[in-house]
Amino acid sequence: MLSKVLIANRGEIALRILRACREMGIHTVAVHSEADRTLKHVLLADESVCIGPAASTASYLQIPNIISAAEVTDTVAIHPGYGFLSENADFAERVEDSGFIFIGPKPETIRLMGDKITAIDAMKEAGVPCVPGSDGPIDENDEKGTLKMARDIGYPVIIKASGGGGGRGMRVVHSEGSLLNSIALTKSEARTAFNNDIVYMEKYLENPRHVEFQVLSDTHGNAIHLGERDCSMQRRHQKVVEEAPAPGITNKQRNKIGERCAEACRTIGYRGAGTFEFLYENGEFYFIEMNTRIQVEHPVTEMVTGVDIVKEQLRIAAGEKLSYKQEHIKIRGHAIECRINAEDPDTFMPSPGKITNLHFPGGPGIRVETHIYNGYTVPPFYDSMIGKLIAYGETRESAMARMRIALSEMVIDGIKSNIPLQADIMKDSAFQKGGVNIHYLEKKLGL
Repeated sequence: MLSKVLIANRGEIALRILRACREMGIHTVAVHSEADRTLKHVLLADESVCIGPAASTASYLQIPNIISAAEVTDTVAIHPGYGFLSENADFAERVEDSGFIFIGPKPETIRLMGDKITAIDAMKEAGVPCVPGSDGPIDENDEKGTLKMARDIGYPVIIKASGGGGGRGMRVVHSEGSLLNSIALTKSEARTAFNNDIVYMEKYLENPRHVEFQVLSDTHGNAIHLGERDCSMQRRHQKVVEEAPAPGITNKQRNKIGERCAEACRTIGYRGAGTFEFLYENGEFYFIEMNTRIQVEHPVTEMVTGVDIVKEQLRIAAGEKLSYKQEHIKIRGHAIECRINAEDPDTFMPSPGKITNLHFPGGPGIRVETHIYNGYTVPPFYDSMIGKLIAYGETRESAMARMRIALSEMVIDGIKSNIPLQADIMKDSAFQKGGVNIHYLEKKLGL
């Protein structure tokens, strides 16, 4: 097993990783910015190293600083968490070239799945269903061919940046008259944002759900799936509520798509935890991208499977075999996660500041993942998510009821939070019915 792990992240995910390490007897190193000296995981870690000023570009995104911190603390492995450098292939490469273990996929795998075109090609080869599209980059010198391709696919189409992700680098086109200009604009934006102006075309699905499959894969040729999550409750491509399992997905569908995802992992030699994201419409799954890291919403999968995904990441990185075989994985009950953000629930403007009064909910099936505490000051420099509230029940109805009670008990004074929005969603009749599409919340909010 790994003897010492450096946690190259902050906030609730850093604390989550630290707790898994402590449970497994692994010593921990917390790296932090000057603004994060009082973060809970920094105070609890065996060692801590300041790696720069408050701005993430000068600290959490500074690869040399993180590598130096690993060297001076005699670290064995580095866990990137999510966000920041977690899907940066150059970082993973520098980690391994410096003699440390990267707790995640191999650098070449991150590059393969980070490029949407090569990722789609790899998934098609593995038998994973994909959205009908251009099957490669759009040729800017073949306007006639591009126009014909769009007609064959059928409008509306969506132009996507090969190096994009997280809702960025996309443009929907509803008619032929605006196609070529939309392609040019998307290429220009992609060049600026991702230093990669390659774009491709797909059929635009108008009312899909976002359904994703969690996978685990070791270095011994073993790969399993842990079922699916529904993450359709979104605002501007940012997930707000997630749940597992996805309402309405049958065991037959789950096993079919899940096994294809696991087989894809075996085919590409995937290592660690990962998520295959799909659009789901009219009973069909369409692959859109793979996240080569732990996901924010991983707790809902843990609640319904009993698998500790972070501990499995650590075991895989240590060279061990998966602790589970596919036949061991059973979906039991239902789990819902509400992301708790330090923001105005009406305007969504960030609300940093000092927390003056804090009370967490409890009761059967309630789990709180957060780094905040009474007296903690939420800094203005980072993402506004300050925690996650998870409710588990034997049925979806039970999980929703427990979540409603938990939200009513939760108190965060001194700053604004989106708790009122989450409470409203839990009372929403369409959400209670299950199966809303990815546009539902924005329409509900009038955005």
